[in-house]
Amino acid sequence: MTGTVAGCREKMYREQARLVCTKQAEYYSKMMGVTYGRIAIKNTRTRWGSCSSLGNLNFHWKLVLMPPAILDYVVIHELAHRKEMNHSSRFWAEVEKILPDYRERRKWLKEHGNEY
Repeated sequence: MTGTVAGCREKMYREQARLVCTKQAEYYSKMMGVTYGRIAIKNTRTRWGSCSSLGNLNFHWKLVLMPPAILDYVVIHELAHRKEMNHSSRFWAEVEKILPDYRERRKWLKEHGNEY
């Protein structure tokens, strides 16, 4: 894909995703009282984001094509894993502290994510 219009476009979006995801992770991590390791921008097939046990955050580059509220939801979701490395009720309570409307954002991502 390198050298093609699509490849150049993806490279541009990856760079934008790195900037935006880093900025949002810095902002929300302070609000949530968590730290994280490195941020990587990926082209994963099944995930919009992930958080490793070392605290490294991975985000799909296509998040920058979505509404900013959805990107924020994914960033906050992954940062919440720094407190709870699961999807327990405690995990969702951490997400809800920052995003009381997370359910709507999650629903939007499930319904529209495959359009990107």
